[in-house]
Amino acid sequence: MPLKDKNTCVRSKIWLQNKEGEVIFGHGRIKILKAIQEHGSINAAAQSLSMSYRGAWKRIKNAEERLGHSLLESKIGGHAGGGSKLTPFALELMERFESMQEKVEIMADCTYEDLFSDLLP
Repeated sequence: MPLKDKNTCVRSKIWLQNKEGEVIFGHGRIKILKAIQEHGSINAAAQSLSMSYRGAWKRIKNAEERLGHSLLESKIGGHAGGGSKLTPFALELMERFESMQEKVEIMADCTYEDLFSDLLP
């Protein structure tokens, strides 16, 4: 969140990771989940993001394994077609993560202002 009338600003990017340093959840997975929510399937979501189905699926599966919770409820295809929708856990996780990102940006902006306002334009 850049401060008005400034030529410089601070940027931050956060994600959740486990003790082994493996990404559990972050903006990339949120983008995939939002696309699934919009399009109703992993395949359509992946296409809309210019990703492979396998790449999108793998990121979601890795997140589910590392979180110990399902992020998607999937219906296998057939004559009626398949699809995926987000679990209540996924929706709550996304909401809390985005709230945390917003708070981190506000704190970073305030810290930047305190430390650099007299040094940088």
